[in-house]
Amino acid sequence: MAVIISDQFLDPKTGILKFGILITKLNGEFQKTKDDLTQMQTRAQQLQSEITKLQNAPIGTPIDTKSIQAKGDQLEQLKKDIQRKSEDAQAAYTKRQGELFAPLQEDIGRALDVFAKAHNINLVIDAARVPIIYAADSMDITQAFINEFNSKNPVTAATTSPQ
Repeated sequence: MAVIISDQFLDPKTGILKFGILITKLNGEFQKTKDDLTQMQTRAQQLQSEITKLQNAPIGTPIDTKSIQAKGDQLEQLKKDIQRKSEDAQAAYTKRQGELFAPLQEDIGRALDVFAKAHNINLVIDAARVPIIYAADSMDITQAFINEFNSKNPVTAATTSPQ
């Protein structure tokens, strides 16, 4: 019996290197959407500042209620657009993440099966998924598995080039 902590696979320095490549690729695919949302949020902050400035005009200055109302309407619509775009982006990101990660997760599953058999391990428990009260350090095969997986599945230019 052995314990593995699959969350450690994602560590950019000591984890499975192919995960880092896929995360970089995934984030790159969604960079424009992230930039668009940032611009929209900046515009919303600007509108809020303009509204506040108009509302806090010095005493005696005529308040342009039509302008305040128009900017308020723009701000409300922009907030709705930001919310919708954020939700759509999150759904698309999650879907794409599944598409990108599924083949690697299958490879890891097969490799873990081979690793366990090669080391006469009959049961592997993922401590990231199942609460474990205690396990001796000698039962933790996480880093040994990661090292073997990375050595047998090197990150090459072919796996890092954008598709």
